[in-house]
Amino acid sequence: MRSGRSPDRRQTPQGHPPIRWDVVVVGGGPAGLSAALVLGRCRRRVLVCDMGRPRNTRARALHGFLTRDGLPPARLLDIARAQLRRYPNVELRAVEVKGVCTAPGGFETTLAGGAHLRSRFVLLATGVVDQLPPVPGLQEFYGRGVYHCPYCDGWEMRDRPLAVYGRGKNGAGLAQELLDWSGDVVLCSDGPARLNAAQRERLAALGIAVHEQRITELRGRWGRLTRIVLADGSRLARDGLFLSTGQHQRSPLPRQLGCVLTPKGALKTGRLEMTSVPGLYAAGDCSRDVQLVVIAAAEGARAAFAMNTELIKEGLARRLRSRSRRAARRSSAR
Repeated sequence: MRSGRSPDRRQTPQGHPPIRWDVVVVGGGPAGLSAALVLGRCRRRVLVCDMGRPRNTRARALHGFLTRDGLPPARLLDIARAQLRRYPNVELRAVEVKGVCTAPGGFETTLAGGAHLRSRFVLLATGVVDQLPPVPGLQEFYGRGVYHCPYCDGWEMRDRPLAVYGRGKNGAGLAQELLDWSGDVVLCSDGPARLNAAQRERLAALGIAVHEQRITELRGRWGRLTRIVLADGSRLARDGLFLSTGQHQRSPLPRQLGCVLTPKGALKTGRLEMTSVPGLYAAGDCSRDVQLVVIAAAEGARAAFAMNTELIKEGLARRLRSRSRRAARRSSAR
């Protein structure tokens, strides 16, 4: 898509390309596309760069998104991209961003292939990568019985025998949360559970058994999980396995830019999604604990609002300076 407004050719220091884009968005998921939509409607020049590797590729449906509950994730992105095509000032590129650095007046973004782009703002909507344990059979059932989030998939697993893969406080916590979806929950730690006496007593009181044997295999039928096989040969009949195994930033850009991270490794942002680097915003899973599609989209919209507000202020200041210069020239010509 081509920009509907003329490129910004404001003078920049020698060696830097001119500022063409108001905002470069890194990541074309719900957060990035939502931001592009809001900014596009504000007549901003927006470039969205995405390599098409969404976190929820293996998910069959997304949930908790009003009017879109049960929609395949890929379909949501298709609809979003189609709606953005009506805005000629928004461009989508299937390209990897290799680097972002601060530059006079904003940021300089380097794309795969060596192209350099200048923008006033950058939005990181780069997401996270889930850390999957090396359990035989897990990949076969990932998204079809093996999940991460009960808010996303708990309803479909309600009142069925469930297990949690995890250790310590986080594993025990997820197992307890799942009791609101099913009364039959066990904790599988695939080795030492790393639980203290109080945690073990609490789990026992809630009826959550702890299995510390190594998991040798996940088994199922017709593409659905049915069994967890333990090292002692025992088999746990389970229809769902929820993972508490952590995640990490998908992109190295936050660390390269010197962004402050939270203790859990998320990008630390303020009320309107700005990071610790002025002019750099973040939205979606890379910056929050509550990782739902609807929240990612809302964060993208909120970041867009903040960036557009700053662009409005800067535009008004330029208009006032221009009018003042014209008035001074008219006065001197008299």
